[in-house]
Amino acid sequence: MGATSSPDPTIAPFESGMPRGNPLEGHTSWVSSVAYSPDGRHIISGSDDRTIRIWDAKTGAAVGNPLEGHTGRVSSVAYSPDGRHITSGSDDRTIRIWDAKTSTAVGDPLKRHTRSVSSVAYSPDGRHIISGSDDHTIRIWDAKTGAAVGEPLKGHTRSVTSVAYSPDGHHIISGSYDCTIRIWDAKTGASVDDPLKGHTDRVTSVAYSPDGRHIISASYDHAIRIWDAKTGAAVSDPLKGHTNWVWSVAYSPDGRHIISGSYDHTIRTWDAEAGTAAGKHLEGRSVQSIAYSSDGHHIVSGSGDNTTRAWDAFPSAPIRRSSCSPIHPELFATPNMEGWVRDSEGGLLYWVPHYCRTTVHSPALMTIPLTSHNRSVSLDFDDIAFGTSWTQIFKSVPS
Repeated sequence: MGATSSPDPTIAPFESGMPRGNPLEGHTSWVSSVAYSPDGRHIISGSDDRTIRIWDAKTGAAVGNPLEGHTGRVSSVAYSPDGRHITSGSDDRTIRIWDAKTSTAVGDPLKRHTRSVSSVAYSPDGRHIISGSDDHTIRIWDAKTGAAVGEPLKGHTRSVTSVAYSPDGHHIISGSYDCTIRIWDAKTGASVDDPLKGHTDRVTSVAYSPDGRHIISASYDHAIRIWDAKTGAAVSDPLKGHTNWVWSVAYSPDGRHIISGSYDHTIRTWDAEAGTAAGKHLEGRSVQSIAYSSDGHHIVSGSGDNTTRAWDAFPSAPIRRSSCSPIHPELFATPNMEGWVRDSEGGLLYWVPHYCRTTVHSPALMTIPLTSHNRSVSLDFDDIAFGTSWTQIFKSVPS
């Protein structure tokens, strides 16, 4: 997700375009970056007041004390895939790692950048953190030790504003004020082919589709572009509708929709396949940062009126639930390296293809993006029984 400044310090949930509660107030300066926790229970926000705050996504209440330690504005925040840690990038030229449960700093700040850190992201397996900086470089870090991995990735000629991993973890993308997007080999750090060119002004945000086949980018040129991740070719015409800078873009977890936030005070939803507007745009303030919840039901946005708002995503498809009473152990939050999701005793539940694993944040409700026609299937594990336990709750369905 791209990191930009936002003249506004509160956060407010919405439903169907209407507020679901009061703004989440606590920051004393602009809210620059927001994200949902993998399980959807919390929202984090980074601010120009140099702090990160954690909020209860359901009640809007602040969780614990602000995370303090940066000496400059917090430009970007991200959760680790397992939800245990938060990473943040700052104008103080450092990246910090935090314990999401205790709100305490983990280890020393990560220092190597020579100018402001604009964007941070975790690898899909949680082993690495990447950072983009105004020093024109991208760096890779060991998420456990905080050590820099290899040499910085160089190629951009201006500030790197946004970085992201591909769903399979093999590639990194970066957007820059030099008006280009670059693709990198995550293992070697080498640039993959030529930069993606088409924007006529600064690139502010980049993201991969859940299946890894496409890249989206936002720009000061008021447009969103879709790219073929393999060939680097532009896919269709630019998505146009915003009347000012587009700060942030994101794909829905099922890959069917794209959302964009703009300085024109709106959030727009787009059909990812058709490249057309989907539904009404949402009216906010200068929208700096946007993200989907892991189940795709909600959007969170950070804007220029000091608020972060949560909205119902379009469309919000209901999930049919079974009539079984749940009998199951606690689930782990993410699949392990082999792709298996297990119960708390280590028993195998189901296997997830590599390109879907970044969407598996809550195994009780997993959305798997399919590889064609932007379709998806959702597996609802909320009322599942394991092993022979199903015999205790099985009820025949009347014909």
